[in-house]
Amino acid sequence: MSTKERWLLPDGVEEILPAEARRVEHLRRRLLDLFETWGYEFVMPPLIEYLESLLVGASRDLDTQTFKVTDHLTGRLMGVRPDMTPQAARLDAHYLKRGAPTRLCYVGSVLRTKPDGFGGSREPLQLGAELFGHGGPEADAEILSLMIESLRLAEIREAHFDLGHVGVFRGLATQAKLNAEQEMDLFDALQRKASNDVEAVLAASDAPATSKRMLAGLLDLSGGREVLARARKQWREAPRPVTRALDELEAVADRVAKRSGAPALYFDLAELSGYHYYTGVVFSAFVPGYGQAIARGGRYDGIGRAFGRDRAATGFGADLRQWLRVSAMAAPVLTGILAPNGDDTALQDEVARLRAEGQRVVTRLPGDKSPASESGCDRELVKKGGRWVIETVK
Repeated sequence: MSTKERWLLPDGVEEILPAEARRVEHLRRRLLDLFETWGYEFVMPPLIEYLESLLVGASRDLDTQTFKVTDHLTGRLMGVRPDMTPQAARLDAHYLKRGAPTRLCYVGSVLRTKPDGFGGSREPLQLGAELFGHGGPEADAEILSLMIESLRLAEIREAHFDLGHVGVFRGLATQAKLNAEQEMDLFDALQRKASNDVEAVLAASDAPATSKRMLAGLLDLSGGREVLARARKQWREAPRPVTRALDELEAVADRVAKRSGAPALYFDLAELSGYHYYTGVVFSAFVPGYGQAIARGGRYDGIGRAFGRDRAATGFGADLRQWLRVSAMAAPVLTGILAPNGDDTALQDEVARLRAEGQRVVTRLPGDKSPASESGCDRELVKKGGRWVIETVK
């Protein structure tokens, strides 16, 4: 291996250098402060744990995304977390065991065997907020509103918010009595927005003509609030789970719309991202020129069942590093005071005082003659008239 190759990182794994790390940390702190003002408590689940604990209740997709290693102490299989949501659910169900709704938030690295998309990261810095213990639209609206407010704080402009409900497709597919293979083929075609494939799958099924019409109509039901009214009109013969899903979508949208500065909401009734994971309302945020969602969330009731406590759950997650790639937020300007090296007691006292005030003070080491700017300093501590004073670097 050449010297150059020795320092290569695996595909999808990146280092964060000082300037970008300042942006990441600045935004991380601001978001955690925001979550706290909404009542969300910060948790720090472990990076690695026994596989059976890490993947309990998780989907097969999460299993294939998990790096697995052997614990040299016990010989048991362990996994590096690919997602922190199941860990938060375990904390709520197994450790906190509260009767009241529980609000948790987190920020931390996760590791995945494959990136989410072309050129994506395998080590996202996952940001998330979860609300356990309330099954109503009020909880979904709170989570969606918090996601919107978080994107606003991150200075991500022109965000576009899409809402859907997995119960719509589930209800229509059940009414049509599609077999498992047909349902998966139709699901795949809807995900690709491939109308010809949707028609082919339905034509090959024995579903009633009414069911075929309603399922095919999913691709045309996207847009503004009028979509819900059109869906009700077209689906007069839809089963109760479908109309209930539309009611839930409308209730969430109504609550979000009443908040100050609420953005326009769009609806896509063929949106099935996370279909095997989510159980109700789902929502995503997109920005122009970026081909994938920059935040996703929704209702995923029952995740705590595997941990011994079946609680309602809703939440959202995102990759903080991805947010910074589309954010207009500038890096915090690095400033500081360069202090000379020395044993002068008055000098050391002044340095200690400045640091106690929260000032960044860098002590110049012996032999260092570099300009103050290379240490990120715009001021210097100099002795004048027997006193140590701060001067701006010219």
